[in-house]
Amino acid sequence: MKTHSVHVCRECGTTTPRWVGRCPGCSAWNSLDEEKVTSRVASTSMGATTVALHTIDGDHEQRLSTGVSELDRVLGGGLLAGSTTLLFGEPGVGKSTLALMSLRSLASTGASVLLIGAEESAPQVAQRARRLGPVPEGLEVATTTAVATALSLIEERRPQVCVIDSISAMSDEGLASVAGSVTQVRNAAERLCALAKATGTALILVGHVTKDGELAGPRALEHLVDTVVRIEGDRYGTLRVVRAMKHRFGPTGEVGLLEMVNEGLRDLPETAMVLGHDVDAVPGVVFTVTNDGSRSFLVEVQALVASSSGSPRRVAHQVSSQRLSLMLAVLEARCDIDVSAADVFAATAGGLAATEPGVDLALALAVASAAVGFSIPRSLVAVGEVGLAGELRAVSGLTRRVREAQRLGATVVIVPTAGELDEVVGVRVRRCASLAEAVGAAREG
Repeated sequence: MKTHSVHVCRECGTTTPRWVGRCPGCSAWNSLDEEKVTSRVASTSMGATTVALHTIDGDHEQRLSTGVSELDRVLGGGLLAGSTTLLFGEPGVGKSTLALMSLRSLASTGASVLLIGAEESAPQVAQRARRLGPVPEGLEVATTTAVATALSLIEERRPQVCVIDSISAMSDEGLASVAGSVTQVRNAAERLCALAKATGTALILVGHVTKDGELAGPRALEHLVDTVVRIEGDRYGTLRVVRAMKHRFGPTGEVGLLEMVNEGLRDLPETAMVLGHDVDAVPGVVFTVTNDGSRSFLVEVQALVASSSGSPRRVAHQVSSQRLSLMLAVLEARCDIDVSAADVFAATAGGLAATEPGVDLALALAVASAAVGFSIPRSLVAVGEVGLAGELRAVSGLTRRVREAQRLGATVVIVPTAGELDEVVGVRVRRCASLAEAVGAAREG
């Protein structure tokens, strides 16, 4: 074995043989920390065996339900023995609550579980658990920030499920870097993942995000784990969206809906929003349907056009600011609706983000409605992508979107002329080729 020094960037994980003032990977200044690396010479005497792929049964592994149906949906049915799941999100969004709910449900079924808290004391964890309801006897907790201690606990207890809250607070005294650095996080994750596979423990690592909303720590962290789950939502709202960003044991892109209540997080298997026909329509409000994973969601898009006292502002919340700017340009060039001298605000109601191209038509109609001053009936839903020439383009899953709109009370749906659409009973479909035509259809209702 040979030991040598390398320098690792604490921001991006880039490795260089010598120290430099500016990281060659992310261009950050003074971000390189020295790290000792031991190289082992691989033995050539070890052999390997091969197995015919068709003789391997890939369906024998049993999934362990977390007790949270929406989380199970995202995980493809539950946790697998020896797997590592990374759960991350904004501060206060409910990461620790969701992990604790899963452990509490598993413990109540007799499963052996362990929570290793690196940020809260045992009394604090107990207080949080009691808010969720009765605490089962099998739910054990330990508090430590030392990786070696956590590894020893897992090796001794051999729990079926273990939660580390959080991986960013774990550290190894043998490394010179501070806790939370790229080196510490990567080292802790590597050792914990290796032990989880060796012991058959389903491991859940709780992670943080950076100020840009991305996962904190080295990019290698996402490659080490089997599943990456992100929990999204406004910390001041109640809706939470759980999304699988990576999943080695199932499809990615699946989403689950949860609602934050006093007792923790509650499943929302169906969209809580339903079209209200008895509510007065106001200018600037349009409904659309988005596809996310295997689910369709009804989203209310709102726009406000107001006179500007200075430089016109463009504010987008839960919608793409780039798509908003594009829609404003298309409305001016193709529909003679000029808002260049006005402030334009666009947002979604209810906490669901709407950033896919299929929301273009609803966003454009909301701005046109607010700018001109006409109201769009609340029973009307608009779906479609808008091109720079003002044409409406087909979107994926159009039939599924229209059926979901009809189920939630829509009577009229405006969609592009292009794109396949099966017949949907109970809803009138308005096919439009351009944005100008769609604006006219929306004004007619």
